[in-house]
Amino acid sequence: MAVKLRLMRMGKKKQPTYRVVAADGRAPRDGRFIEIVGSYDPRTEPSTVRIDNDKALKWLRQGAQPTETVQKLLKISGAWETFRPGSSS
Repeated sequence: MAVKLRLMRMGKKKQPTYRVVAADGRAPRDGRFIEIVGSYDPRTEPSTVRIDNDKALKWLRQGAQPTETVQKLLKISGAWETFRPGSSS
């Protein structure tokens, strides 16, 4: 089972908020997931990013692959630098 860290859309029409979840790569975007890792609200100024770094690091160490967007959010929260110390890209 290939686990991915990705966004799951929540909220009303035209008012999105997102959950960062660990999910099976074959599951639909808003379908089944394994665990909620955090949340992201792009509509606030500045955007609100809340990620449980301990959960994110646990999944990254187990081999979960983050999507590009989630990887950017992990860099903002600091979990990505903890996972890959010294890497800058």
